[in-house]
Amino acid sequence: MVDIRIDLTGHLCPIPVHETRRAMEAHSPGAVIEIFSDDPESLHDIPALCERRKAECKHELLENGIILFRIVIPHD
Repeated sequence: MVDIRIDLTGHLCPIPVHETRRAMEAHSPGAVIEIFSDDPESLHDIPALCERRKAECKHELLENGIILFRIVIPHD
């Protein structure tokens, strides 16, 4: 189950990581967030953010250069 989907295609750094951080802060532990981005920098920035916050992060490359990130907010 996905709690929120955010389409950030067309936005360049730092918008994708900034909006991902905002979504992570706004949701409870265990929430699942899907982020769609076509910014190549997201492949580094979003996983790095998740690592710092100890959130589970998986990504999948979709068509047209779009990256889908699935993030699970960690329990404290």
